[in-house]
Amino acid sequence: MRRVLERILDAAGALGAFCVFLIFVLMVVAGVGRQLNLGVSGVNDIVSWLCAAAAFFAMAHAFRHGDFVRVTLLLDMVSPRLRRILDVTCLVIAAISVSYLTYSATAFTYESYEFKEMATGLVVIPIWIPQSTFVIGCWLLLAAMLDELVTVVQGGKPSYQRAVEERHAKGDFSSDI
Repeated sequence: MRRVLERILDAAGALGAFCVFLIFVLMVVAGVGRQLNLGVSGVNDIVSWLCAAAAFFAMAHAFRHGDFVRVTLLLDMVSPRLRRILDVTCLVIAAISVSYLTYSATAFTYESYEFKEMATGLVVIPIWIPQSTFVIGCWLLLAAMLDELVTVVQGGKPSYQRAVEERHAKGDFSSDI
């Protein structure tokens, strides 16, 4: 099951990266289009939705790979047993917070769908479509956090800690700055 989750999170991370690429393409098209007096005014709406999609699709992937900002100064100085207790405590608090966020985002997006709410910009589409990227990202982050919580409770090392240790073993300390 964990392998399936890893593949889903990797695919979501790749989808987030693809959204960033699409933002680049659309910004270039918009810049050239303005110079040629072409109508590219709706591009800004699409770019803003892609920015949100990129962030939320990549969130869980970044969490699993140790790319979230974590202050480990205290964790690096305590015993492994206390570190595990602190990790579990933090993961429980994070999972509760993300559970609430996920519930709220899902309810909000469903409400937009139910009431057939439309986007108010130049590109008029049902707003639940871009909002769904937020919901999907929240559900993926929640799944990743719960998986890490189970791992740590069972005595394992969280994947975000393993990822940082692997980078350090290769001499890569760039994310520590």
